[in-house]
Amino acid sequence: MELAQVRLLVGDFVASYRFYADVLGLKPQWGAQYGPYEKFSPPGGTAGIALQDRAMMAKVLDELAERPAGYRSLVVLRVDDLDAYCAGIVARGGVLAHGPALMGERIRVAHLKDPEGNLVEVQEWLLPRDQG
Repeated sequence: MELAQVRLLVGDFVASYRFYADVLGLKPQWGAQYGPYEKFSPPGGTAGIALQDRAMMAKVLDELAERPAGYRSLVVLRVDDLDAYCAGIVARGGVLAHGPALMGERIRVAHLKDPEGNLVEVQEWLLPRDQG
């Protein structure tokens, strides 16, 4: 078994597409900016985040018709230089909700929200997992 992707259900596909492509700088696989589906990958990364139009999935599962309340997901991206990446996010119109700041002794993090209210954490590892 392998994890194929993490898929976020979104109501405003176009705004979400622009956020993941333009603000976070992830590479879209097909360029389907109007949906109903698109997969994004970080440069050099193998894992992906996909967007799925919520209304399309609601046709399959009625319970998905309403927009969820509260946080339902946290997307985590790892970068080499958190300060530079966050400066780029802000320059491209993103708004940081928190950070960059130290979280424990091993990582620094920053948080922001996508247009659907999903939390995005960007982290820089200070020590590799096998140290400390």
